[in-house]
Amino acid sequence: MTWFLALRADSAGGNPAGYVTIRQNANDCFNVNDLLKEVRGRDVLFGTHGFNVNREEGIADLSAWANLLELGDNTLFIGVLWPGDSRWAPVVDYPFEGDEAITSGRLLAPFLDKHFTEAVSLSFASHSLGARMILEAIRQMSRSVRVRRLIMMAGAIDDNCLIEEYSDAAKKVDEISVLASHEDVVLKLAFPIGNLLAGIISRGHPYWQGALGQDGPDSPYPENIRSGWQKIPDGWEYGHGDYLGGTLPAMPPPVSVPKEGSPSPSRSLYPAWSAGFVSTRFQRA
Repeated sequence: MTWFLALRADSAGGNPAGYVTIRQNANDCFNVNDLLKEVRGRDVLFGTHGFNVNREEGIADLSAWANLLELGDNTLFIGVLWPGDSRWAPVVDYPFEGDEAITSGRLLAPFLDKHFTEAVSLSFASHSLGARMILEAIRQMSRSVRVRRLIMMAGAIDDNCLIEEYSDAAKKVDEISVLASHEDVVLKLAFPIGNLLAGIISRGHPYWQGALGQDGPDSPYPENIRSGWQKIPDGWEYGHGDYLGGTLPAMPPPVSVPKEGSPSPSRSLYPAWSAGFVSTRFQRA
């Protein structure tokens, strides 16, 4: 069974909770001490979903993806559920879900500071708009626990976030990996529209910025980004929904991004490939 930290008040809709709930499925809730027995003395990898995902979908996708990870015996995977599902049309609602991601990150950070001090290290893997939630949490966290890895897949956040908005959070991480696809239609079309609306609403003027998960990070890269960033070959047509979920078999490490023009695995194996990539980046010394 996969452990989850739930940051949402409802099973559907964009409302953050006032406290963190510990779950192993959609219905059962646990005392924090039940989880901490599993955390003590171990490395922990938190994985989170992105935008437009309700609680049940998040549990299903992250549970399936966790089965494809190969992290080592001393590592515990914990899913993080936050209210990123749309209240209205996805593109129109996108600017407001960024606020929900920030609120959720600010809820997660003190919980980790209080309860995860006996972990050896903390690492994070995010999908889509989950990148903003995780970066906000890292920003708000104290330095009492080592943040070892940050792996962002299909990041629905500005491509300059690591050197501007979240430069402070980036500096707290030992090593950062960015996985991106130029063929991500959601980031190619919906992200610029949502970002433009966000700029008009929150900044008072038009705003346009590329997505981290399509264009990769803006330069100059932070020194702790591993190999600059990793672009999935265009010929794979790797889409926004191809990262999480999935079914066995797993792809054991090492898994790396091949050169442009390399043959792709079956699309049904794309989540296993992303899990293999994350497992590889997580395991590196």
